Amino acid sequence: MENWTVEEVCSYLRQQGLEQWVENFQAAQITGKRLQNIVTTALEEKDPLKQCLKILHHLKMPWKSPFKEMKVFNDPVHGHIELHPLLVCIIDTPQFQRLRHIKQMGAGYFVYPGAAHNRFEHSIGVAYLAGELLKTLRERQPELDISNRDILCVQIDMVHSHTFDGMFMPKAQPTLECKHETLSIKMFNHMVKENKLESEMEKYDLITKEDLPFIKQSAIYLYDFTGRTAAKSFLFDIVSNKRNGIDVDKWDYLARDCYHLGIRNNFDHWRFLKFARVCQRDGRKLICTRDKEAWNLYDMFYTRYFIHRRACHHRVKDIIENMLVITDAFLKADAHLNISQAVEDMDTYTKLTDHIFEEILNSKKNELKESRSILQKILCRKIYKCVGETPPLKTEEDTEVRLIHTGTGHVIVISLDYGKKEENPMKDMYFYRKQNPNEAISIEQHEVSHLLPEKFFEQIVRVYCRKADNKKVQEAKMKFENSFKEFERSQVKQSSLKENPQALPSHFPTIPTTFHGLVPFVLVSCFSFPGS
Repeated sequence: MENWTVEEVCSYLRQQGLEQWVENFQAAQITGKRLQNIVTTALEEKDPLKQCLKILHHLKMPWKSPFKEMKVFNDPVHGHIELHPLLVCIIDTPQFQRLRHIKQMGAGYFVYPGAAHNRFEHSIGVAYLAGELLKTLRERQPELDISNRDILCVQIDMVHSHTFDGMFMPKAQPTLECKHETLSIKMFNHMVKENKLESEMEKYDLITKEDLPFIKQSAIYLYDFTGRTAAKSFLFDIVSNKRNGIDVDKWDYLARDCYHLGIRNNFDHWRFLKFARVCQRDGRKLICTRDKEAWNLYDMFYTRYFIHRRACHHRVKDIIENMLVITDAFLKADAHLNISQAVEDMDTYTKLTDHIFEEILNSKKNELKESRSILQKILCRKIYKCVGETPPLKTEEDTEVRLIHTGTGHVIVISLDYGKKEENPMKDMYFYRKQNPNEAISIEQHEVSHLLPEKFFEQIVRVYCRKADNKKVQEAKMKFENSFKEFERSQVKQSSLKENPQALPSHFPTIPTTFHGLVPFVLVSCFSFPGS
């Protein structure tokens, strides 16, 4: 601020809606340095600009509305947070309140007793962090012209995934357009219309013709700058950053999930805020951080991987939710409850929450008997048992070795990464150095450390036995291990024969194999997995 020219000071006045004072500031040649002195000391003096500067000082607060209108939430992760009254108005809609009844981690609650948190508090946390990031950038770089409108629009985040969107709907309605992004936009439009939110938005100086399209474009992660100019392209990376995955949505769920799971979170998003700034790169303005913060970001991506490996893709959670049990129950109940039709009617979709589980479970209807039986098995832990897991394997000729089902099990292939499949997401993150804070630079992985991972993507194959009998499960485990050992021996034998054409001795050793059993899978003869 102290380096502002007269024109930069006047630009800030226009941004704050004080155009009538621009002429006075130009005539008085008020620079940033003088402005800072006046704000801190001369407000008590009889300065001709005293009244204006009082107003200016007041408007440094992020909101135009009086302080008494701010709503205070006591969040277990972020502490006491304040939200703008427009956000509170949105939170009080039925469409947002439904998030109270959607578990953040889905069936993870059947594994981790503490994972009872919901999408409701996560969405509030995302809105809060988005505001904190933008307020920090505005204070640090007033030349960005970040307005109150910008902050509010980015905070209006109704984007949320739903258990039914990803696993159930594609099977129940394979030809229906029910992508998560599409449903989010439909729900947002429905919420605005049903609750007459346009008038509320205009009350707080939002321009609905510009701001509503901007909110929607941000929700579906498009960068065509609808509703904003290219000078504010960095706004599209705040909530859901598809460029490198560094966004406030991830910050909140990492902190929140770790808190409720009892897992340590190694990433400090508050430290990131201390060093965040916007720099120009390849004709676009991007959010960057200090070069020394590269380690902190690698910690963020590793924490994400660790949570996915340990909790989101826990062997029990996966078999209950993502692949078989709940999906099967819902599919069987769909003909009677019309669950899949809800996406065509947003009023009905508003009522579609995790309560559908209880509705089926507590129903006395004979037509829901089969679905009810499946869900009862979940509560009694009568689910498929994991007989083993293995990384993907390929033959020497780099052809896939088929997984052969025995008919008594099920195979699940799990993909884990740092957010961008095989790519290192840090390749798309830019930094600045202390000596030149306005120049965005790349930092190669070897410049950070030689101990960082070489690969950022892996797959795990898990085999589950459908039989509940312990004897059958043990037989399946033995067959799984023996099949894998046989395959390994064949691979080593082929490799050895290539180096030495002489026949291998009969006492060729068996390679020991360890199975961690992190997730459930099926019986197989030999193993390999696509995309490895």
